[in-house]
Amino acid sequence: MFKRSIMSGLFAAVAMLPLHAAEAPAALRDELVQTTQKLMDALPTGDKAIWETSVTDDAVIIDEFGRVAGKAETIASLHPFPVGITGSMEMRDPHAWIHGDSALLSVEQYERETYFGQSFVVRYRALLTFVKQAGQWKVAGFEDVTIPTAPPKIDVPGLVLGDYAGTYRFAPTRAWTVSVDHGVLGYVTHAGGPVNTLQPVAKDVFMGTDDERNLLVFQRDGRGKIIALIERRKFNDLRLGKEG
Repeated sequence: MFKRSIMSGLFAAVAMLPLHAAEAPAALRDELVQTTQKLMDALPTGDKAIWETSVTDDAVIIDEFGRVAGKAETIASLHPFPVGITGSMEMRDPHAWIHGDSALLSVEQYERETYFGQSFVVRYRALLTFVKQAGQWKVAGFEDVTIPTAPPKIDVPGLVLGDYAGTYRFAPTRAWTVSVDHGVLGYVTHAGGPVNTLQPVAKDVFMGTDDERNLLVFQRDGRGKIIALIERRKFNDLRLGKEG
């Protein structure tokens, strides 16, 4: 919530600046996508050759967990997937811009994985920086983030949704209202605001359905009465005390 306010200001400021980057020609965009696809295709097989030839020696690679690695570390970590694990990555919605001998590629990476008979789908948004060296476009920077998506639903028997209804406050002028509508638990952050429904994970634990998919945990006192709501956001907790 706080980050969104800051980012809105930044985007407004950026919109006022003159634009210097040109949209890359389709042929170049497709070449960058093809290189990225080959790098991803090499992960399940542990093929190091494409990483040797398509990545600069001083490249910086940041994975979805924020871990930073260089080219040598990344190549050393490549090994064929163990038996029982398979994976593939599809490039979607690519956009590229050119800055002289540098280019940016923004692309969604749609991953399908099987893990000992169970199937998973994970979506990433990747940003790659390419530089032209000896006539070849090479990756100098690679960063991706996981796109929050709707998880599978879990049946949690015995929930009494009415227990969670009420007003939860975290500042004198800031409060959320939690209510039940047609058997669905949800909350609004201000009067007239959009309803964010809550998807059960376990007793007293829910996941929001907004674009961040934060966990929401209701806390009880020793007598079992709900006294607070915790929104766990980016490994930090926002505590809202229940009124009444």
